[in-house]
Amino acid sequence: MTREEKLILKYDEMSAFEKESAEEGMPVCCGIDEAGRGPLAGPVVAAACILDPDKPIYGLDDSKKLSPKKRDQLFDEINEKAKCFCVIRVEPDEIDRINILEATKKAMRACVAGLSIQPDVLLIDAVNLTGTGIPVKPIIKGDAKSNSIAAASILAKVTRDRIMEEYDKEYPGYGFAQHKGYGTAAHYAAIHELGISPIHRMSFLKKMH
Repeated sequence: MTREEKLILKYDEMSAFEKESAEEGMPVCCGIDEAGRGPLAGPVVAAACILDPDKPIYGLDDSKKLSPKKRDQLFDEINEKAKCFCVIRVEPDEIDRINILEATKKAMRACVAGLSIQPDVLLIDAVNLTGTGIPVKPIIKGDAKSNSIAAASILAKVTRDRIMEEYDKEYPGYGFAQHKGYGTAAHYAAIHELGISPIHRMSFLKKMH
């Protein structure tokens, strides 16, 4: 099997939930995912994406499995080919105020509200999202099983990585461009040396302040 044939086969396999929803009378599927629930610093970013079945994007997968170069390439292709999408960030002070799970859900709801097309169903990677008035299909490890969720995963991840790279220039010395705010040894060492920055999540650093 050629590489192209493998990509087509994988795309077809990852269209199963979308096809199933269409057979159930819900043809407009919106994939939703987030990036940045675990880091000590920076926003959580959610994305909602409605793909165009007539414009397949080959190579979609869980954003964490893809190289940065491949993610960037697919990010551009999603921007070009998707029917519509919306990306929303929730800042660290809001995360501290309402907790990370609620902040994630808030970002996801805002993404759905920001779409130019009303979806029939929301495909979500294992988050029980209520309050949109739209049926939800939670899919465990959905970013590796659904093209729509994979596309949302890539939109959220690339957007957040770029935000953290900009913060690296604003708050040098923490290594935000490298670890993207996650709790690496180098990141903890930088916090001990430089103190807590304005983009750190205080609720994630209770033992350090």
